[in-house]
Amino acid sequence: MQKHYLNYLTEVVSHQWNDTALTDYGEDHEYTFGEMAIEMLRLHLLFEKLGIKRGDKIALAGRNCANWAVAYLAIAAYEGVCVSILQDFTAEDINHLLDHSDCELLFVGPYVWKDLQNQTMPAKLKAALSLADWSPLYTQESVSVPDKKELDALFKAQYPQGVEPEDISFSADPDALSLINYTSGSTGSPKGVMLNGRSLSNNVEVGMKMLPVDPGQRLVSMLPLAHMFGQICELLYPLCSGTHIFFLTKSPTPSILLKALKDVQPYLVVTVPLVIEKIYKKNLDPTLSKWAIRAFWHVPVVGDIIKGRVKSALKSAFGGHLRYFICGGAAMNPVVEKCLMDIHFPLSIGYGMTECGPLIGGNPPKYFKARTGGVPVMNMQVKIDEPNEAGIGEILVKGENVMLGYYKNPDATNAAFTEDGWLRTGDLGRLDRKKNIYIKGRCKTMFLGASGQNIYPEEIEDKLNNQEAVGESLIVEREGKLVALVFPDETLTKRMSRDEIIALMKANLEKLNHLIPSYSKVSNIEVQDKPFEKTPKRSIKRFLYK
Repeated sequence: MQKHYLNYLTEVVSHQWNDTALTDYGEDHEYTFGEMAIEMLRLHLLFEKLGIKRGDKIALAGRNCANWAVAYLAIAAYEGVCVSILQDFTAEDINHLLDHSDCELLFVGPYVWKDLQNQTMPAKLKAALSLADWSPLYTQESVSVPDKKELDALFKAQYPQGVEPEDISFSADPDALSLINYTSGSTGSPKGVMLNGRSLSNNVEVGMKMLPVDPGQRLVSMLPLAHMFGQICELLYPLCSGTHIFFLTKSPTPSILLKALKDVQPYLVVTVPLVIEKIYKKNLDPTLSKWAIRAFWHVPVVGDIIKGRVKSALKSAFGGHLRYFICGGAAMNPVVEKCLMDIHFPLSIGYGMTECGPLIGGNPPKYFKARTGGVPVMNMQVKIDEPNEAGIGEILVKGENVMLGYYKNPDATNAAFTEDGWLRTGDLGRLDRKKNIYIKGRCKTMFLGASGQNIYPEEIEDKLNNQEAVGESLIVEREGKLVALVFPDETLTKRMSRDEIIALMKANLEKLNHLIPSYSKVSNIEVQDKPFEKTPKRSIKRFLYK
């Protein structure tokens, strides 16, 4: 029977009561495992006071921090439903998602609240509480949020002798809805992925078995916790293994990130390929391109010495204690991947999607095979739908990790599954004899942001097409940047010179970037001289444009 991740957490809390669990990097705020558990119980009393019941929806929208983790775990252990919303969605979109998800309570960070406070809150939302200190930022007229003094009194009445490790027993129904994770901030028909405790717990157990860790190891949380990749790999799996997690509470610039890695010395780095590719290009490529290095790279003994030094320098850049370097979300540059495998860097590239919470494929570094997304993880099946002569077709999956469906979106849910219950990934690929998953392309059009965010070009195009004199548009990705290709509305631009049209599009670009999340900013608009090539259904043939 599947063990709930909250049971693992209970065991860790009991064994590591006085060990530090959560730290806001560079700030004077942290929790031991015991303090974390006690704060979760305090929040349970707060939920009760606000009339929150089992199964009610509670949203989280804010940058990574220790209190984000505590609130998330408190919601799970209360058997509420956490609605994790990416902090970079626009205020309008966040407000729409709060309404769509039927949230009764919101934990919100200052970065998000700055703009969200100007929105009219959904009728069902009872209160918005600060992620800094749980203080109320918004309440309905009939709602009273207990302050710290009142909460202290409630806690003392509930636990007059205080709380000891043996008093902690967190659990939940593994089959009940536990999380709604929105894949985008779309105001049309948003896709709120519904995951139960069984999916999350299987993901956690996969991490614990694939990447075992000794209690007390350290990790830097840099991916957005509202994104499933960060939520599982940088919070739930490591915390249930007894890891001390450091949160980057500000936007992780390269200088902040490198200093944090040096200070924390993590055992694990979880990232997207773009990060290591940038480091390779800046720090390794100039050295590896030298004639002498290339000449001796494959020479016995001498080549091994060179590779050893390269590996040592790269591990040092990540703090010096690295045991696992895990990438996901996109294919890695093959030159970079080959170099990392040549030097026996502890690399593994996984495969997943939000709808699987997120893991589908993976492998420990020692078993990782180049150009693959690993093999199907524990309790997951993978097959290829209608493979062609090369064995390539759409990747279908089934198993414990698969979502329950999309919240209040039956049409999208039905479209996501085959008649016999397999989830359509939208990815093209093939399997080898050992079940290694080779990704060959995407049926979908999603791009992956530098920090793991999902970027849907259609959403950007919808907003751009509403700008002045834009006839039709297409978003493409070039070297990690988004570029908009625009064919102007000729009825509005026929009397304008090309320079005037370009100037107008620059103004449109500025307006567009105020309407979309920061991670999906468009770097440039290129004006097209003729309409885009279309399919019989009048859809743009995206594959023709780069």
